[in-house]
Amino acid sequence: MVRMSDLVRGITREAPPRPVERAQEPAAPSPPAAPPKAPEARVAEPPAAPPRPAPPPPQAAAPEPAAPAPAPPPTPAVPATPQSPGEDPHRLFSELQEHLVEVRGLVRGAGFPWARLASLIDRVVTSLDRSPDLFWAANAQTAPPGVDYLAFHQARVAVMAMRIAANSGYERGRLAALGMAGALLDVGLWQMPETVLRHMDALAGDELAAYRSHPRLSAETIRRWGAPDDRIVEAVLAHHEREQGQGFPQGLTGAAIDPDAKIVGLADLYAGLTVPATSRPRLRPHEAVREIVKSRHEAFPTALVKALLSEISVFPPGTVVRLNTEEIGRVVAVNRNHPLRPRVEVMADSKGHRLPAPKVIDLSEAPFLYITGPVTEGSR
Repeated sequence: MVRMSDLVRGITREAPPRPVERAQEPAAPSPPAAPPKAPEARVAEPPAAPPRPAPPPPQAAAPEPAAPAPAPPPTPAVPATPQSPGEDPHRLFSELQEHLVEVRGLVRGAGFPWARLASLIDRVVTSLDRSPDLFWAANAQTAPPGVDYLAFHQARVAVMAMRIAANSGYERGRLAALGMAGALLDVGLWQMPETVLRHMDALAGDELAAYRSHPRLSAETIRRWGAPDDRIVEAVLAHHEREQGQGFPQGLTGAAIDPDAKIVGLADLYAGLTVPATSRPRLRPHEAVREIVKSRHEAFPTALVKALLSEISVFPPGTVVRLNTEEIGRVVAVNRNHPLRPRVEVMADSKGHRLPAPKVIDLSEAPFLYITGPVTEGSR
């Protein structure tokens, strides 16, 4: 029902907000109202002393500075910037992941360090608000050797879910509960035999029944820990529910599914396709999105898939690509309004010779250049 081409078009049309800004500019004529008052003041003051007409202008000018008042909004953003410049996205992601490894030892207990998790999630929100670097750090294509897969997976889901939610219009306050839900959605699986996780692609009988019960088990565990927000429990409980009722554990449909659960569920699926728990071949970011659009188009709302696509793009940063000129380059930045036309750092010429100094090209500003496809290791 949802085609990749439709999504790309949908994203490209998001640019129209600018005309609205122009429409607001005409509102500036309000200042002219000040001039009419100025003349009245001048008429009254001439008899007293001609020099005094000069003071009124300052008073008339005073209301005009009021217009710049809207400038304060950017001011609040200033504090956020100084806090994150030193925040390395890879280190922050590792810190979140390490915290979740510690959480594994608490699954059968009654206490939970909510303040610690809330602090980490708040830093994640700040980092994502500043730049997408943390999103791409979480989008790593391989799990570090010896890492606890579920801790790694849940950390990825938390970051990705918050980025998708931000693209869907979520405000900062609402992102906290969503992020904590993403970070804890699979704590129930830690209470099951490891074979359930390793054989997830071929589960049957009791093992399949056990796996399908993990959303309830995870939600019960989080409720026992005294979750600070009921939305965390609700999102975890329903993160495997799907739009047409094909999910579990309750088989809910459409509007009956918690909105946060839909976002966490989409991030969970995407993360599982790009770095699976089993030996199943992993998909590259754009391949995972394509798979979701092609095979799971009835599982999630179109708006959410668009929000994910706007962030992932077909060619994510780091992807080595070939241009129609036969030059080879690496994607260094995604263009949300034009997913197929990112910024590329050209590294080799049409004959494959490495350039002495790479050149960066913004394909959205180069209409005659385009990407013909990704370049694999063997074809470079």
